[in-house]
Amino acid sequence: MGITERREREKEEIRRKILDAGRDLFAREGYDHVTMRAIADAIEYSPTTIYNHFEDKDDLVMALCYEDFGRLLGALSLQPRPEDPVEWIRQLGRGYAAFGASYPNHYRFMFMTPEKARIAKHDVSPGEQSFGLLRAAVAEAIEKGRFTAGDPDTMAQVLWAALHGVVSLHVTFRTDQWPRRPPAEDLVDRVIDNGIRGFLAAPKG
Repeated sequence: MGITERREREKEEIRRKILDAGRDLFAREGYDHVTMRAIADAIEYSPTTIYNHFEDKDDLVMALCYEDFGRLLGALSLQPRPEDPVEWIRQLGRGYAAFGASYPNHYRFMFMTPEKARIAKHDVSPGEQSFGLLRAAVAEAIEKGRFTAGDPDTMAQVLWAALHGVVSLHVTFRTDQWPRRPPAEDLVDRVIDNGIRGFLAAPKG
């Protein structure tokens, strides 16, 4: 390996450390309470090193958003979509929940940090594309008569909101913190099915 290649690899390794430390701090302490110096201290580098990779804190947050939503989009797009749009919605819901379970710290950063952490000027197209998959499935379910007529944007938001609720609880609570008893193993599936049931059209005939 030549000097240039080694330097590029070292640069990428440092950038990865910055991103991972930033994500962890933002998720635990919130956007307003995290400084670039705190991130530098976490990885034992000088603040100057951080600024060699990112212009400022907002630039770092933008990079994290784009990366994490891209990871989510990849998880949702991994499996071939079913022909039945309702089954597609179930598949997307399970994929979303599996992402949260596999990457709880990423999920907290993406969806459970203050709104300021998602800078409006940032192009979060992977996030919009992720929601777009759910919206497309809902729109198709309406078109094929599987769902009642309605606004696909609102209906997709309702389904996502319910799913986000159960995933947020899973990544926040220990099993012994749930009321009365630990969550059922099929809790995510029940939440998905309950949301779908509310929009199903009555069978014809």
